[in-house]
Amino acid sequence: MILNQPHVSRIPPVPEPPARPLWSVMIPTFNCGRFLPQTIASVLAQAPSPDTMQIEVIDDHSTVDDPEKIAAEVGGGRVGFFRQAAKVGHIKNFETCLQRARGRLVHLLHGDDYVLEGFYRAMERAFAEIPEAGAAFCRSILIDERGQQLSFTSCLQDNSSLLQDAVLHLAAEQHIMTPSIVVRRSVYENLGAFDERLVCGEDWEMWVRIAAHHPVWFEPQPLAVYRMHRDSHTSRHVRTGEDTRHIHLAIDIMASYLPSSVAETLSRRAKETYARSACDTAIALLKQRDFTGAMAVAKEAFRLSRSPGVFLYAARRSARMLLS
Repeated sequence: MILNQPHVSRIPPVPEPPARPLWSVMIPTFNCGRFLPQTIASVLAQAPSPDTMQIEVIDDHSTVDDPEKIAAEVGGGRVGFFRQAAKVGHIKNFETCLQRARGRLVHLLHGDDYVLEGFYRAMERAFAEIPEAGAAFCRSILIDERGQQLSFTSCLQDNSSLLQDAVLHLAAEQHIMTPSIVVRRSVYENLGAFDERLVCGEDWEMWVRIAAHHPVWFEPQPLAVYRMHRDSHTSRHVRTGEDTRHIHLAIDIMASYLPSSVAETLSRRAKETYARSACDTAIALLKQRDFTGAMAVAKEAFRLSRSPGVFLYAARRSARMLLS
């Protein structure tokens, strides 16, 4: 099963028969040097031997820091490094990560995120118990740039096992932060890399694409940490409305992966969910007196969904802001 999609690059198989590691931990970076030491250290603290785990930083031509120096100093010779000759953007940088990964299990770990003790052990156990699983993920802890805890992703079930009706759960809402998921490299070989049409939401589309074709394991322990900060890729696009616009496109793309009997209903529900979220963002930007950003986000919110529920939600949130 190999999908051919014009906006998705192929990931060629690793040549056999050379010995391959079980793991490839690929760390994409761009101007996130202040966080990178913690990212690398979190992997090294639980990393097996180089024969078992490849660790490599893939830098998208950073301009304000020196990730190669950081990888060398923190990694102590254990961490590889590759630098793009020129900035290619995060989608192409992710693709480079996948192409350079030699392990059978691939973990994309952003250079501003990290994992907790036990992450690799839990993920390895998942694939050992269910050989047919295409991916395994755990809950995430969301933090700010100072490391302060903000929230947790949802607990979709209480036990460590295959997620039932995974594609339906995952298409309704984004439950998977990228540092929390591990994917078999063979799955990327079959389904391709991240969709190049998406500036944002490309991770969500990928996880739903995988769940539409492969069983997915869920680990209820929060073992991955996702950092939210003003300079992150997502935050930059949120303030212009571009994030919401690409979420809209991602939902439309994902509809084709769903059973026809539920695709329309589930897509409409997802659009309403993210339109409400965009309304919250617009209100937050108004409070910051960023009127241009607020208008841009509000416009995209109502393009995403014009349901009465979304208009009522926006009206209530606006009234609450005016009264506060």
